[in-house]
Amino acid sequence: MSTEERLAKIKKVVEARQKDLAVVLEDIHDPHNAAAVFRTCDALGIQNVYLIFEEEKSFNPRRVGKVSSSSANKWLDFYTYHSTVECLKDLKKKGYQIFATALAPGAQSIFKTNFKNQKVALLLGNEHRGLSAQALELADKKVILPMRGLVQSLNLSVTAAIFLYEVVRQRQNQPGCFLSKKESQKLLKSFSQR
Repeated sequence: MSTEERLAKIKKVVEARQKDLAVVLEDIHDPHNAAAVFRTCDALGIQNVYLIFEEEKSFNPRRVGKVSSSSANKWLDFYTYHSTVECLKDLKKKGYQIFATALAPGAQSIFKTNFKNQKVALLLGNEHRGLSAQALELADKKVILPMRGLVQSLNLSVTAAIFLYEVVRQRQNQPGCFLSKKESQKLLKSFSQR
């Protein structure tokens, strides 16, 4: 691919980046599961990924999952925390609504939840334990995938992909969904250095 073709592709990717949509992964055990989520984030134009390592061993998101992420991690921005409370409070200060994915009382179907016209942080938990009690308590809303079978859960990356596709689908034609010209230029400059 020539330099001009590469630059044109990067510009197109930057123009499709979602504004005010973040993914939060709490205490993911297997870095390869997280890397598969990173790949979905890149595919859907989600730039910001927050990682919480309070219970699980931390890993560098830039160094894992070359195969499972197809190097998507190179194009994302990561924010690492060692406290769920600190991460979610920071997101709330930035104006995000926290949507916790959980089989919990009062959880609403993702297909009946409105993600339009607001800053959305989608919170996903550990592969075995799910989200912590702190995360569920601090979440603004709890959302679920309606299941029609006997199994009540899916693999982390599959769950993330379904949730994120629905969020992006709802938001895609909303005013202000994508980065402003100034934000796009800043991201383009950052991409050219990666």
